[in-house]
Amino acid sequence: MDGILPLFKERGMTSNDAVIKCRGIFKTRKVGHSGTLDPNVDGVLPICIGKATKVVNYLMESGKKYRGQVTLGFATTTEDLDGEKIEEKKLIEAFPDIQIQQTMDTMTGEITQIPPMYSAVKVNGKRLYEYARAGETVERPQRHVQIRSFKMIGPSVFDAELGVQKIDFEVECSKGTYVRTLAVDLGKKLGIPAVMSDLTRLESGGFKLDQAIKLSELQEMKNQGTLEQALFKVGYALRKLPQVELTNYQWKIVKNGGFLKTEYLKSNATEIVLNYQEKTRAVYKYNSQKDVYQPETMIDLT
Repeated sequence: MDGILPLFKERGMTSNDAVIKCRGIFKTRKVGHSGTLDPNVDGVLPICIGKATKVVNYLMESGKKYRGQVTLGFATTTEDLDGEKIEEKKLIEAFPDIQIQQTMDTMTGEITQIPPMYSAVKVNGKRLYEYARAGETVERPQRHVQIRSFKMIGPSVFDAELGVQKIDFEVECSKGTYVRTLAVDLGKKLGIPAVMSDLTRLESGGFKLDQAIKLSELQEMKNQGTLEQALFKVGYALRKLPQVELTNYQWKIVKNGGFLKTEYLKSNATEIVLNYQEKTRAVYKYNSQKDVYQPETMIDLT
């Protein structure tokens, strides 16, 4: 069975837990996800099954959308509520919503982030969270990400007794964005410690929240023999690329990993998707030096 599953990952499980569960349900080890969700975050987690694992990277290129909450007034080791409190500065009065939104507007476009210590980014062969758990700190690599929009949802809520202010938000961003860090950086710009206090992924890989299927629903579909209905075709991940239907002659060349002349494909795109007999077979990339299309990702040669 091959295809892409828009899974609803529930809170309390890691993305790897979700993969392991899907391996059991689909009875295959060829399962992979397209972008980690922290255990305390729920939402859309596209899972690739079988030959669809070849297109994980294309799914990851698609942008993501989240709904979450920032709490101003304290900070934690993990930048979310799972960590220990490391700084506190109670608010005497609330920041005006207009000031908050104006600050969020300055954080759109291409920005630079430093991944949190409690993250899976590798430095010198070890993941940052391994250093953090050992009480060590290391220099973290900067990364450039794209924030397409960062906006408030409704008015903020100020709790004078606790000295905190909660801001509900939505953010649209590129792969590699740490929304936890975005929340913390918003606080820094306002001059107050902050933490991400809630997060749900609304969109990923071109899938929306209302398309996502829970593991319990997936198991029920398996019991009913309708499991395949949960999957989108492999080509869904490549739908934005130009598509070419191969002739019988061209298919023979592609099956052997051969190059295709541009004059036969009638395309000038950098990447093209090759289809044959209603199946997505490969992605080919243009080689300008040889003026041919050559294999980039071979998907289904059966």
